[in-house]
Amino acid sequence: MPQKVSMATSPKTHALLQLIRFDKPIGTLLLLWPALWALWLAAQGVPDYTLLAIFLAGTFLARSAGCIINDLADRNLDGAVARTNARPLVTGAITVREAVALFVVLMLLAFILVLFTNRLTVILSVGAVILASSYPFMKRYMQLPQLVLGAAFSWSIPMAFAAQSGALPPALWLLYLGNLLWTMAYDTAYAMVDREDDIKIGIKSTAILFGQYDRLMIAVLQVSSLICLYLAGQAFGLGLYYNASLVVSAALFGYHQYLIRERKADECFRAFLHNNWVGMTIFVGVALNYLTDGT
Repeated sequence: MPQKVSMATSPKTHALLQLIRFDKPIGTLLLLWPALWALWLAAQGVPDYTLLAIFLAGTFLARSAGCIINDLADRNLDGAVARTNARPLVTGAITVREAVALFVVLMLLAFILVLFTNRLTVILSVGAVILASSYPFMKRYMQLPQLVLGAAFSWSIPMAFAAQSGALPPALWLLYLGNLLWTMAYDTAYAMVDREDDIKIGIKSTAILFGQYDRLMIAVLQVSSLICLYLAGQAFGLGLYYNASLVVSAALFGYHQYLIRERKADECFRAFLHNNWVGMTIFVGVALNYLTDGT
């Protein structure tokens, strides 16, 4: 006779999926888009399919592991924040030991994937681990933790170039800087959601640092990002479709400014989520450039 699945495992599985934000793919998508930009640029078109699969899976694993290390670092603080007080490490649905074990498994799987690339990519992966692991703790010690997050979320760019082409052309750092500034912009909007709670518990963020100038500084970051991305496109010889994608992205940024105009938490969160369309738009611009030979 077939055995019944124990219902006792269901809540644990749900809690583990909640821990890695399986039901909230926005973080994975925001991490994925710059990796795809870089892969297409490095290959000057469709990249190696094996590498594409590695980066797709690796992005999911890295983001999942990043969520765990973030929740482990914040487990004694998240209970005081409305948005995070139901996280599994706060409620006790997941123990610290279980979370650490899952983190190790995910990191090992990610490292195994990297071993299928090349030596340069393996070396760069060490930087990815350092950046991703340090961000949660930077929120306690520096006023610009989003700078570290931006560096972490952009690190797939040099890794993608290393994996696809075996080289790190200087122009990739313009792309890196553009993505870093974009990350700071959307994560500042995200931090505006938690600003009042973060002030109470002593967590630092650019939303707190910028204060009443938060919208202005987000606009500065958005414009600076577009400038860097435009210069990167020029350096890589991208044409009409890529430039058009930047124009559309500028319009999307304008919409984000509209959403955060009154600094309402739910609207700031909507603006954060909507950045997925920016990443996708730029990717379409890059892909179309090579699909149409840059016309």
